[in-house]
Amino acid sequence: MSDAAASIAPPPFRSTGPQGHRGRMRERLLSRGADTLADYEILEMLLFLGIPRRDTKPLAKELINRFGSLSAVLTAEPEQLARASGELGPDAIAVLQLPRAAGLRLAAAEARERPVLNNWDRLLEYFDTALAGAVPGQLRALLLDNRNRLLADEALDDASERLPQQVAGRALALHATALILVRVVPDGPADRTLPRREAALCTEVATAVAALSITLHDHILVGAGSWISLRQKGLL
Repeated sequence: MSDAAASIAPPPFRSTGPQGHRGRMRERLLSRGADTLADYEILEMLLFLGIPRRDTKPLAKELINRFGSLSAVLTAEPEQLARASGELGPDAIAVLQLPRAAGLRLAAAEARERPVLNNWDRLLEYFDTALAGAVPGQLRALLLDNRNRLLADEALDDASERLPQQVAGRALALHATALILVRVVPDGPADRTLPRREAALCTEVATAVAALSITLHDHILVGAGSWISLRQKGLL
């Protein structure tokens, strides 16, 4: 082989050292998802940001061994991290504080977006805002998790004969454990037969969801600044 050919021959490895490894880790994360990463690999990648141009895998494993888990490392105080390893400088320690801060912000945002509807005051407060401008006559389902947090507020097609099955299927898809039906009552003279008519529909839905261990908490008629609970009236 000539000197010229040798000078342009590709190297046997695409890259060497920690930078090549970091590139492969980033590619794996982006192409295959975070679920493919072990706890120490997630910590290793976080440490990339605070410790440039160095292999951070041994340090990641050392920290998890020292604290007992990834979550314990990420919730440790800066002073604890500094005492745990002399390899952790201010930049790396600051980076390890970010996941907890981001998690708290996300949890706060989720709490605002997914209100807990576990008592009448919270439920009526939700109606005041969420049902403003709602279509009169509309039937809605409030799908809840096991802490009565709102997973979804969805309009239903109550003209469909398969409405109970559709509600059950939607609740199952969202992993809901309970729901509340809401009828937006049109303004005008009160229809005194409406509660009993709605009770028949309510019974069908309750039967369908009960087969999936999902509870129908109530069916509430809301309109003109007032509300009626079918459960309180003994119709559910």
